[in-house]
Amino acid sequence: MAENTELIPDEKESIQFIDCLRGKPLNDEVLRELLGAGFHFVKYDEVTDIGAQLDSERMNVILLNKEQFNQFPTDATSYFRVRFLLVAEESEISSDLLDYDLILDWYKQSPGEKEIAFALLKVRSEFRMKSELSRLQKQIYIAQKNLAELNKIGASLNSEHDLDRLLDLILEKCLEITFSDAGSLYLVIEEEGTLSSLNSGGREKKLHFKISKNQSREVAFTEFRMDISSKSISGSVALTGEILNIEDVHFLPKGSTYSWNKSFDENNGYNTKSMLTVPMKNAKDEVIGVVQLINKKVNPRIKLTASEDFDKYVRTYSKSDEALAVSLAAQAAVAIDNAKLYKRITDLFEGFIRASVTAIESRDPTTSGHSERVSTLCVEMAKAINIEKSGVYSDMFFTDAQLREIKYAALLHDFGKIGVKENVLVKAKKLYPFELDTIHYRYEYIKKCIELDHSKRKNDLLLAYGNKAASEHMENLDSEMFRKLKEMDTFFNIILRANEPTVLEEGHFEKLQEIGQTGFNDKGNRIELLSPLEIQRLSIKRGSLAEDERVEIETHVTHTFRFLSKIPWTDDLRGVPAVAYAHHEKLDGSGYPRQIHGNDIPIQARIMTIADIFDALTASDRPYKKAMPAEKALTILEDEVKVKKLDPEIFKLFVGRQLYKKVM
Repeated sequence: MAENTELIPDEKESIQFIDCLRGKPLNDEVLRELLGAGFHFVKYDEVTDIGAQLDSERMNVILLNKEQFNQFPTDATSYFRVRFLLVAEESEISSDLLDYDLILDWYKQSPGEKEIAFALLKVRSEFRMKSELSRLQKQIYIAQKNLAELNKIGASLNSEHDLDRLLDLILEKCLEITFSDAGSLYLVIEEEGTLSSLNSGGREKKLHFKISKNQSREVAFTEFRMDISSKSISGSVALTGEILNIEDVHFLPKGSTYSWNKSFDENNGYNTKSMLTVPMKNAKDEVIGVVQLINKKVNPRIKLTASEDFDKYVRTYSKSDEALAVSLAAQAAVAIDNAKLYKRITDLFEGFIRASVTAIESRDPTTSGHSERVSTLCVEMAKAINIEKSGVYSDMFFTDAQLREIKYAALLHDFGKIGVKENVLVKAKKLYPFELDTIHYRYEYIKKCIELDHSKRKNDLLLAYGNKAASEHMENLDSEMFRKLKEMDTFFNIILRANEPTVLEEGHFEKLQEIGQTGFNDKGNRIELLSPLEIQRLSIKRGSLAEDERVEIETHVTHTFRFLSKIPWTDDLRGVPAVAYAHHEKLDGSGYPRQIHGNDIPIQARIMTIADIFDALTASDRPYKKAMPAEKALTILEDEVKVKKLDPEIFKLFVGRQLYKKVM
């Protein structure tokens, strides 16, 4: 039978003393007087069944003899904090027993109240010291863990530059580190929606309810704007820059200017209790937003589903929670400022890129929109590869940064044309306009010479034979003149047809040679109807460019690479020059400028090659050709695939997903 006596228990520090000696018990009153509060006494002499008397919340000090000690269940020391006071003869105490750290002391005979009191006070002192050490170690562990978590979160925040994803991450980490069930994030914005801070001057500021999360309810939220005023909790925090830690929003502090909006709870069967609202302050100590955390839980994995769960599992936010939330909010504010700065830099750079495209296209307005369309097609093809489940590229995935890299490379792929002579760049036909004008004026001059010679010969006949006799020869002279004039017009029409940038018609080369060999005698001076250079220009088999002009146009790729290589690209965009450099290469090595083969051509460039050719064929803005129907352009691309010049898998996606329609 156990006999219990308890003196003013202190659950955190109390010592339980169990007297297992048979015989006269110790005097409880004397022990009370000697020990004071904080001890619990038990008289129990059944050692083999002592487990039922051990207290897991206290230090158990057991007084027993050697026989009882030998009978004590050893497994009990694994589950309970136990110390022994041993009564034994000197002959019964071995050196091993003395070294046993669970034995506090031993006595030759049953100890009195003073001896027990001294031992128990010693135990309490040791217990308190160890408890305090354990508490401090726990605090240090928690602090180190929180610091490590904050550092980890800070690294995550600083690596994210997309503002929407960043805000989602900020709120997620705030909920995670404070064991919150729900929360919202607000941003300070200017009236028209520009991110701002309360300290900056200018237009009126608003709070933008940007994002909300709730771990116990599936709730859709809608973004909205609200006035920054002391009437709302978040507005008050934004105005003052001070933390608001509310134990229960149903019982706000007296004199509060703010109120709590209960509509969310009523509409969703929720129960908001504890709330921690902290300002997000940037490096300039400006409030740029507010984080509001709701319902701190005893365990982050718990979901508050039943109404009683809110009373059972929700706690007040502690000072430690405040410190963590403030620290995280400060990191978040810096990260938001960085994301805003990153976006401004990105916007600035994109503005520079588009200005560069405008500069290119201003030299050749007929290609206006080409770079933008090629960029659109390239990005769409890369996205199509991302979702492809089979084929050569099923394991390939382009990140957002890589998609941006493709976009920029496509926008700037023709920038090198700024280094090509303008007359070559915009050459629409085989002859330059001034060259055709020269031929035209030459022919007009010859025709005038023919007409003048005709008039002179007619006049000579009239003078020599008179009007009646000369009239018989006039008709022959007129016929000869008309024949010569018609011949000149025929020659010139052949030149006009040959000047078009289409495939040279069969027989036209010989006709041009024939015209070139024909001369006109002007007062003893021979006038060539076509010069060797003019014949060479007009004999171009396809397109409008002579070989030297084609080579100059092709140098735009090298010019592009050299220009782009001078830009200090970030690591995620450093491939832009190489991609643009290879957009005219072909898989069989027949491309330019380096004639590289197959896998030596980046996949981004292989994508761009198809996009560039398709737009060049179908664009309606080229003066030297009519727009080609998409079906015919795809047939031409397919022919290039068949002779192993273009990537078949990319072309298959381009056609199969009808990506070409994105720019039609």
